[in-house]
Amino acid sequence: MTQTPAMERTLALLEEGRRDGLHLGGQLAVLRDGLPVVDLALGEAAPGRPLRRDDPMLWLSATKPVTAVLVVRLWERGLLRLDDPVAQHLPEFAAGGKEIVTVRHLLTHTGGLRMLDVGWPAASRGEIFARIAARKLEPGWTPGRKAGYHLASSWFVLGELVRRLEGRDFSDVVRRDLFAPLGMHGCWIGMPEEEYDAVAARLVPVWNTEASPAVLHPWHQRRQVTNPSPGGNGWGPLRELARFYEMLRRGGELDGARILAPQTVEAMIARHRVGLLDHTFRARLDWGLGVILNSGWYRDPGAPYGYGPHASPRTFGHSGYRSTTAFCDPEHRLVVALAVNGTPGEEAHRLRFRRLCAAIYEDLGLASEGL
Repeated sequence: MTQTPAMERTLALLEEGRRDGLHLGGQLAVLRDGLPVVDLALGEAAPGRPLRRDDPMLWLSATKPVTAVLVVRLWERGLLRLDDPVAQHLPEFAAGGKEIVTVRHLLTHTGGLRMLDVGWPAASRGEIFARIAARKLEPGWTPGRKAGYHLASSWFVLGELVRRLEGRDFSDVVRRDLFAPLGMHGCWIGMPEEEYDAVAARLVPVWNTEASPAVLHPWHQRRQVTNPSPGGNGWGPLRELARFYEMLRRGGELDGARILAPQTVEAMIARHRVGLLDHTFRARLDWGLGVILNSGWYRDPGAPYGYGPHASPRTFGHSGYRSTTAFCDPEHRLVVALAVNGTPGEEAHRLRFRRLCAAIYEDLGLASEGL
């Protein structure tokens, strides 16, 4: 384990969570001005197995901004427009009143297609998309005027957009066009079968610590890892996910690899959805194109996926179910990627990560500003 004495509060809270049974271990990567401040792993991946810095961890919904980058990259190249109806590119999607749903609606969770059972991971890509395409728009939903978080459905549609317009499998596009240029060689969304056989022993399983005794989630099993979920099954070390956000912080380029133009990054992290009540979370959240923007000023106590009390207003990123967060705070020139391998109850997790995010800023001497 590598640690920095200046991060004492943060490390103490991570250890406190271990003692309290909220998680067994975790990884934390923090960059300031592009330089690593923290790159650590602590605790255990499983009882008796130390968690290491290069072990792949599951990002869950923190995967979504990766897919969003692939979509806005299509926009940048002129292969689609944000306000194109999705059915212009995927004609099957027009069924059930969805012909008015646009690419922007999907990226901002205002499309009105919050179906939970999409058939993943048992169903194939084609079967999943066909099931979503046949679904009707939610009753009383005006796309763009009403918001509600789409756990997975719209992200399979966005993944299909990437696949058809690129002419390659989604997993191949993300691996070759994004992860490889950024040096994220230990990352996948839809790991090839042969890679799974080689890497399975190093995957960090996630424990349901809300249960007593804790039980394993099935998310590290072959089918859940190899069948891509563009909004939910990214795997990789958190130190590599931090490189993704450092690329965005630098305006779309990292170490000579240009992924997006600076103007495209600015468009992505601008506020495309403002002040709307999220009918899934029952809280107000602002959204960019596939990223959650700091919405702390709404003071909604039940709002999920925050970045702590000290994050500046321009902070953007995404979190994953009760275990993961990754974000960039441009005003503080800060990137944070954090994952733990335990999912306690919602309130316990929200308090855990709010305290951890606060401690990171306090340990770095950045606690004087925020919302």
